[in-house]
Amino acid sequence: MNRDHTQRAVDVSLRILRVGATWLVVDKPSGFLSVPGRVQHDSVVNRVRAAYPLARGPIAPHRLDMDTSGVMVCALTPEAHRHISIQFQERKVAKRYHALLAAPIDRPSEGLIDLPMRLDVERRPYQIVDLAQGRSAQTRYRILEVRPHTTPDGRSMEAALVEFEPITGRSHQLRVHSADPRGLGAPILGDDLYAGDHAHSAPRLMLHASMLAFDDPETGERVEITSSASFA
Repeated sequence: MNRDHTQRAVDVSLRILRVGATWLVVDKPSGFLSVPGRVQHDSVVNRVRAAYPLARGPIAPHRLDMDTSGVMVCALTPEAHRHISIQFQERKVAKRYHALLAAPIDRPSEGLIDLPMRLDVERRPYQIVDLAQGRSAQTRYRILEVRPHTTPDGRSMEAALVEFEPITGRSHQLRVHSADPRGLGAPILGDDLYAGDHAHSAPRLMLHASMLAFDDPETGERVEITSSASFA
C-alpha cells in the first residue's frame, strides 16, 4: 500500500487536548504532517501558528510520523521550546503508544527490545537494525490482547494490541522494532514501509501516541495528557 504523500487537501480538525501558559497539546490525526513539508504545508505547526498568532519560535519540540496519530506537544515561546526539547533529549518525557500488530507474536507477553538502529542510506527514509554501527534504540512492550481483525478487503486475521513505551526516540523506532525478526517479528498493520503484505491489512498505520508526560516549563508541575486510539 503505497500511500500518496504528495500535496493534497487534508480536511481535518486539530483537536486541542490541553493548553498551558506557554504550550499546548494536540491530538494529531493520522495522515497529517507534524511540521510543514517542502510541498505540503498544512501541518500541526502551521495550524498552531494560525490559531495562536502571538506564538514565537519553532513550535515543535518533537514530531510524530505523518501516518502516526495521537498526542503531540507544541511550544508557544522559544523558551518553552528549549525547555521541552531538553526534556526529550534527557529522556525526561514519558511516552506511551498503542499499536495493532499482525498476530501471532512468538515472544513473551512483555519485555524489552534492545536493537540499535540507523538510516539505510541507500533506501531513505528506511531505518534498519545495525548491531555494530546503529544508535542505541530501546522499547518496552506489553501484549494486551489478541483479537479478530477484518482487513479492508474483507479478509479475516488475528491482530495483537500492543502497548509500547519507547525509552529512546529514534526515527521509525516502534515500526522497526515491531517488524524486525530480532524484535517482535510482527509488523504494525497498515505500515507501508515495513509491513510487506500486511501494509494492506488496515486502512492506515495502526500506531497511536496515547500518552505524553512532561514538566511544565513555567511551573515545573508534571503534566500528563492521554488520548485513546480508535482501534484500542
